[in-house]
Amino acid sequence: MTDGLERIVAGLVPGGKLLSVELLSPDQGTGTTGKAEGYGKPLRLRVRDGSGVERNLVFRTAATNEFGHDRRADRCEEMLLAYDTFNAVPRHVRALDVGAILPDGRLLSLREAGEMYLVTGWAEGTLYAEDLRRVARDSEASPLDHARCEALATYLAELHAAKLDDRVAWRRAVRDLVGHGEGIAGICDAYPADAPGAEPGRLRELERRCLEWRFLLRDRPERLSRTHGDFHPFNIVFGKGADFTLLDASRGARGDPADDVAALAVNYVFFCAERRPSWPRGLGPLWHRFFDTYLEKSGDRGMLEALPPFLAWRLLVVSCPRFYPGLGPAARSSLLDLAELALSSSRFEPRLAGEVLS
Repeated sequence: MTDGLERIVAGLVPGGKLLSVELLSPDQGTGTTGKAEGYGKPLRLRVRDGSGVERNLVFRTAATNEFGHDRRADRCEEMLLAYDTFNAVPRHVRALDVGAILPDGRLLSLREAGEMYLVTGWAEGTLYAEDLRRVARDSEASPLDHARCEALATYLAELHAAKLDDRVAWRRAVRDLVGHGEGIAGICDAYPADAPGAEPGRLRELERRCLEWRFLLRDRPERLSRTHGDFHPFNIVFGKGADFTLLDASRGARGDPADDVAALAVNYVFFCAERRPSWPRGLGPLWHRFFDTYLEKSGDRGMLEALPPFLAWRLLVVSCPRFYPGLGPAARSSLLDLAELALSSSRFEPRLAGEVLS
């Protein structure tokens, strides 16, 4: 990487030449105040500019650890955020460059970059959400609807069969469930204070109870599985028959199987919330077919024990006026009723949905 450092120095310092590279430790102190670990791996670069004046620069990379830096994306975020903010803080050292280390050791500067981008392929077909809208409207599920529901449950059972051994990733997934900006706390913050059926006190209590569930789940790392992370009907595209393609896997694609189960299952309830007649012969049978198939194919009875906080999270999402402003107060309140019922039991019972929607 020395060649890369030399090129970076030449680009930042007119006529600059790299003289030496020194690894900096977090702290040289000892005893109770000695710091054993930091979040970065800095190098001190001794540089001579074109006029012969020597100066020092610091080259930093991010350390992999369990404090929210376990994913490459986290470490990229840390570097980009530092570059965007260091120069806005009075008396702070200047941020001069930010970039990426290429596989061959070359350094790619990103200081002129703006937002990131991603290019993917195209999935031909129809969003699964359109199927659920039709079932809610017609109050009846067709044989194809049942076949598609079963195909989705079977897919998840097969996906979740890949168990992972990573305590840090497990605790991250459970922590993000509650504390991430897209998790329970972030969704609760997205509610307006005057949302009928979701008063601030009710949301506060739901969040508190979910936090209790975090401590019940955090010491069950054996549940860590390969997941999709955002398995809902707007990320599922059906082609012909029961053939489908997925979009937008999220959150590192590692977590509890209950996350994916809740993300899809909640929509059978949500699409029925303002069309209650669609439950007996339409969305209700699909809800039960989904659970029955998943449990049969996966054999994971523990999923129902882990499901309550994940289901509460997804119910908070679909009840939030920020995402679904057309949802009426009565429907919103009934969805949050189901969240409260789920959190009140050590094991979720699928029949509870029918009790709320009856």
